[in-house]
Amino acid sequence: MRAPSDSSPQTPVLDVRNLTISYTSARGTQRAVTDVSLAIMPGEVVGLVGESGSGKSTVAMAVLDLLGEDGVIETGDILFEGTDLRTLSATERRALLGHRIGAVFQDPFTSLNPAYTVGDQIAEPLIRHKGFSAAQAAPRVEELLAEVGIREPGRIARSYPHQLSGGMQQRALIATAISCEPRFLILDEPTTALDVTVEAKIIELLASLCDRHRLAALFVSHNLGIVNRLCSSICVLYGSQIVETGRTRDVLADPVHPYTKGLIAALPHITAERHQRLPSIPGTVGKAAAMPTACVFAQRCPFVEDACRNQAQALRKSAGGRDTRCWKSDALKEAPWPTEAGLATARKAPTQQTAPLIEVEGLCKTFDGGRSILPWRRRSGTVAVDHVSFTIERGEVLGLVGESGSGKSTIGRSILALIEPSAGKVTFDGADFVEGARQGDRDLRRRAQLVFQNSAASLNPRKTVGAAIARPLVLSGLTEPKARREKVAELLSRVGLPIHYAERYPHELSGGERQRVNIARALASEPEFIVCDEAVSALDVSVQANILNLLSELRDELGLAYLFITHDIAVISHIADRVLVIYGGTLCEEGPIERILRPPYHPYTEALLSAVPRLARAGDGPERPRILLEDTMVTTSGGCVFRGRCPRKRGAVCDEQAPPVQTAADGHRIACHIPLAELAAAAPVFPDLVA
Repeated sequence: MRAPSDSSPQTPVLDVRNLTISYTSARGTQRAVTDVSLAIMPGEVVGLVGESGSGKSTVAMAVLDLLGEDGVIETGDILFEGTDLRTLSATERRALLGHRIGAVFQDPFTSLNPAYTVGDQIAEPLIRHKGFSAAQAAPRVEELLAEVGIREPGRIARSYPHQLSGGMQQRALIATAISCEPRFLILDEPTTALDVTVEAKIIELLASLCDRHRLAALFVSHNLGIVNRLCSSICVLYGSQIVETGRTRDVLADPVHPYTKGLIAALPHITAERHQRLPSIPGTVGKAAAMPTACVFAQRCPFVEDACRNQAQALRKSAGGRDTRCWKSDALKEAPWPTEAGLATARKAPTQQTAPLIEVEGLCKTFDGGRSILPWRRRSGTVAVDHVSFTIERGEVLGLVGESGSGKSTIGRSILALIEPSAGKVTFDGADFVEGARQGDRDLRRRAQLVFQNSAASLNPRKTVGAAIARPLVLSGLTEPKARREKVAELLSRVGLPIHYAERYPHELSGGERQRVNIARALASEPEFIVCDEAVSALDVSVQANILNLLSELRDELGLAYLFITHDIAVISHIADRVLVIYGGTLCEEGPIERILRPPYHPYTEALLSAVPRLARAGDGPERPRILLEDTMVTTSGGCVFRGRCPRKRGAVCDEQAPPVQTAADGHRIACHIPLAELAAAAPVFPDLVA
């Protein structure tokens, strides 16, 4: 995203000055934002980054007047084009919001009303703010849908939200946000719920719209790769305060504040240095009730000194002309985030035995009569998984990657017999798992467990942490209360939580702490195999690093095998031994992670890799252009399932014949009509990984 090119004096579109916000609850008052100031010029996109609880979304909600009854702006001004929004009446603010100020939120499914068509919802601001009639709004709605890259805009306008994919829903929200030609956009985690390929297209769309319409925007995110692509400058928040600001490329390539260093160090980069634990930031974001009297990051900072604990920090100019809230910033400029003891310990190799722990043969699952929301899937019944076969060794981490709707979660649930396969066989340590589960074999169930994506929804809000972890112990026959309490304490300690957390309820824990509880509950039955279904995708980067390290430690300590389901290839590159790439319910590519990350690529794998957001690094040349996949419908069976979106389609052979499986090296297999030599000639997406 380019910075504004006009050098003449300008009035900021948004000017936030000394904003302080608190929330009041039964537990007292908590400070959410402390003395935050930022200005956004016409055509500029500013990134607001930090962990959950840092205050990012609170700043955005204050601009949109959505703090709720418990949120109070104690001090500060919010100026929009020179007018203080706080001085306007409710009617005057409503006239601005949706008209001159647009917003796109994180979850499009909850942002769109399921009872109204997409077209009606895009037309609403035109009717309310521009005085259009419904008939006048209809052609403009189709123009807007076309502008955000939706094909067949007339059909989509007549559709309901549940009939669209997540990416199309988010495009509809963007069309709504720009319908009245606003001057300013608030983008609050607009790509967090999307697959990496859809995310790449949404990023390109937002960058294009901001450039074309000279829109100013505040981009709230914890994804530093996306901020690097979209934002010209960045504000890093921690503990309700801005701790570092500057040009995005400068801050991300050469961070100064210790917190920024920690965030960047915790990112799972796709590099040749694998089989290592990720650096992480210990602890969690603290909550303040009053103005800070010490550095807000002192309790988690590896560079802390007595002066940090005894005096509040003010923003000051540091080396390179940046603002940072650290008195040691100049001295720490060249200091890297410290490496933890034992960080570089190589992982143990999977246990090779005569028979794998898991054998999946010809797995199929069809949901009859279903209607796929994804436009490239067949609609006369949903074929979720189509003749998939693979194995998992003892102690092995098998990564399963692909977009939403590709069949990943269906495979995981079918392996555990949570849904019954339509065909095929799942063998667990020589036993038919599906048949054993059907007959109520509790021991077989005990040995295979599941960790879900949503850590909050996975736990009963009415049960304590201790009760949640104790439940599988009761089911396995451990009925003596004292023994159960001791086992719960042992499990909490194993996942790095204090023993007294057994008395807490899920809402009293952070997202990372809840996920540790879910892992402890999965470990309670002493399993040999765990399916991790997007287990870290909803977590902040620092928390994600902690959970990935924990899973790696448990694998080495207990000899666990994992099926690790995700759409994040950077995460897979750190934890997986082998990878399956799945599309449309079929396997496209399979092999060791080192082989998957370099040519030859399946065209779908190449697109997934090219879509991964990356950080700027010193000496980096221009990024390779992303491969943006089209949402093309495939309505006939037969042929390659990826043919409707493949940028390298070879013609009739792809339409008529299923692709052959070609073997490259070291167990690397690719299902494609393109010869291996031609696939191997592709330019590497990550050149530093090629020997």
